[in-house]
Amino acid sequence: MNNIFDKLKNYSDSDYYAFHMPGHKRNLDLMDGTSPYRIDITEIDGFDDLHHAEGILRDAQERAARVYHADETHFLVNGSTVGILSAILGTTEKGDSILVARNCHKSVYHAIYLNELDPVYLYPKFDTEQGLSTEIDAADVQKALEEHPKICAVMIVSPTYDGVVSDIEKIAEIVHAKGCPLIVDEAHGAHFGFDPYFPKSANIYGADLVINSLHKTLPALTQTALLHVNGDMVKRRKVKQYLDMLQTSSPSYILMASIDACIGMLEETLETHSDARSDYKYKNIFSEYANRIEALRKDLKRLKYLKIIQTDNTDRYDRSKFVISVKHAPMSSHELYEILLHRYHLQMEMLAGTYVLAMTTVGDTQEGLDRLRDALLEIDKEIDTRQGRPAAIETDLPLSGRQPALEKVWTIAEAVNRRDKIQKRSFEDSIGCISVEYAYLYPPGSPLIVPGERITKEAVEILHWYQEHDFSIEGLQAEDGIEVWIDG
Repeated sequence: MNNIFDKLKNYSDSDYYAFHMPGHKRNLDLMDGTSPYRIDITEIDGFDDLHHAEGILRDAQERAARVYHADETHFLVNGSTVGILSAILGTTEKGDSILVARNCHKSVYHAIYLNELDPVYLYPKFDTEQGLSTEIDAADVQKALEEHPKICAVMIVSPTYDGVVSDIEKIAEIVHAKGCPLIVDEAHGAHFGFDPYFPKSANIYGADLVINSLHKTLPALTQTALLHVNGDMVKRRKVKQYLDMLQTSSPSYILMASIDACIGMLEETLETHSDARSDYKYKNIFSEYANRIEALRKDLKRLKYLKIIQTDNTDRYDRSKFVISVKHAPMSSHELYEILLHRYHLQMEMLAGTYVLAMTTVGDTQEGLDRLRDALLEIDKEIDTRQGRPAAIETDLPLSGRQPALEKVWTIAEAVNRRDKIQKRSFEDSIGCISVEYAYLYPPGSPLIVPGERITKEAVEILHWYQEHDFSIEGLQAEDGIEVWIDG
């Protein structure tokens, strides 16, 4: 039986192409490096200590802060998750109230549980025609802060998994006027600000804490991320204390070296704006990447049935994400996903109700992008040449895929810590009860149901639809039901 290394090696040697994270895309020509085993060390003399950085790691983190226009930056070797946990725990006290975008990653809800916070949930807008959740409206943030004066911090995700960016500048102004810090999960936006083709970073627009996953959209190893701290509202020492608690006491120098190499690449792209040196390897990497994916977008406008969709506001959309909709095609998103995987050996990042998501990064090769273009055009042409005019499959996805708005009855901690009157019920029999479990698709990891919420008929219909269409629902102890408080 092969071990993990053998399985990875065999997969690496195959012709499967990655339209998913990590952002380096296994492109060995992009970043210089060597076998990780040769450089794997611990905190020995001359190599500093991440938890008490005074030398090379302090300098590296300061360089990252300069590159990202942040006041202070911390290396994360436990992914963006540890940054989100530390940011929320570091800006709240036990039992505080926090305003949270309801489409946030599950790690946000874990932080809410750990500090027994009382969340006020804010739902994103939804584009029914596209089948996409859109941005968090600044006016909704204003209204929530006025209606809930005890809120002491605000947490949103921007960009979303699908590339949707909220108006961070406006939201930051509103949040700061109420004396609260703004935390932005910008995990999918680590490449923002390095070319005009992409949106700017939340650091530029006044966010107090910003979390970037380098490994998602840049050439860096899995688990590498950054936590940026800005302004005077954040108790930096407290945030750092949580980082020290939650990050491993044996941080990988391989991962930290990967972060530093990635930052070095980014720094070089910025320096070339004023320095025309010809020996810069990465001087045009983002402009060339932007040109490649814009050309791909133009080529894919020839699609008749499959569609590349995005929000109308291109200034606040990440065009590195290719959201391939099947709403006007005679196939399901699952069918398209399987065809791309098994016939064309193209591994997509995510399967959703009415679309599949291909992630591109600076690590993509022209050959890889051409393979995606040719596959989609060929699939689309096959549809067009079928006998008669093919009809689009009318999706019966409840609410067109919009996240159901559920009543929050208890905090997450109150629900999870319940021990009396807990019962597993079928989805149908759980309607009207209070959930003590999560239910979510992964990716993207944004819960459909959070502990403490009252389960509705719409939520159950969505769960059933995903199960019937072979989506994996995570967070539940059993596939055929959900644990609830039966007197809810």
